[in-house]
Amino acid sequence: MSALTLASAPEDAEALDAAERHHARLAGELAGRVTMLLTAADRDPGAAERLRTGLVAFCDSEILPHAAAEESVLYPAARRLPDSRLLIEGLIAEHSCLIALVDALRAAATPTAAAADARALQVVFEEHVAKENGLVLPLLAVAPGVRLAALLADLRDRLARDTPASGAPGSPDPDTVRGISGEKEQGAGGCGGTCGCGDAEEETVPELDVRSVPHALRHATVFGALDAVPAGGAMVLVAPHDPLPLLAQIEQRGPGRFAVEYLRRGPEAWRIRLSHR
Repeated sequence: MSALTLASAPEDAEALDAAERHHARLAGELAGRVTMLLTAADRDPGAAERLRTGLVAFCDSEILPHAAAEESVLYPAARRLPDSRLLIEGLIAEHSCLIALVDALRAAATPTAAAADARALQVVFEEHVAKENGLVLPLLAVAPGVRLAALLADLRDRLARDTPASGAPGSPDPDTVRGISGEKEQGAGGCGGTCGCGDAEEETVPELDVRSVPHALRHATVFGALDAVPAGGAMVLVAPHDPLPLLAQIEQRGPGRFAVEYLRRGPEAWRIRLSHR
């Protein structure tokens, strides 16, 4: 039995789990958008610019408001705990770094510069939430006199007040990519790219390979990438197995929004084209 289970109220343990899931969603969606931008950066400058704009909008509506709410709600409570002051000051400094990276991404003059800023932003954010998950949230959950569930409820209320409606989780971003160069696939009338028969007009679509993405972030990464696909566009998902639960979640997020076409069924990789209707 963990120290958290012993020392916290059940609602605090549940709140900690919910906060970690929220962090995983943010990190995954950020990773998906960054991956799409990296794919486009050296192949399609126009698409990369639209992706950069969409990524900045996501940070402005999701990442930075979340950081500001943490500084207002969680960090003051954590700073009062023994031996936690330096940790919290370090995390606040990382928030400043995130803001600076978003501003650099906003002002990036070239796709290459935007890609570098985006990748740095992803790395810093993932390291940042790992510290919050591993240190700050457990400290608050077991601290006498601190109710983590109440703090996180306050944080959610603050985000609901301060976050623009257009930044709601799962809402598609209009500033997205069309025709990023990726691996060439056959259209619906072809063989799915497995035999090279060439009986359908070739096109290029972005590709997201999630085989190396940590399992906890995998679904959110796909959702972030899909939110960067405009109506009429498509992407190819490469997965280590038949992703039936993921496809069900995609359908739940937007019934009928994406058409699914299997291009390859294993054994080492499943390749699935997702077309935004």
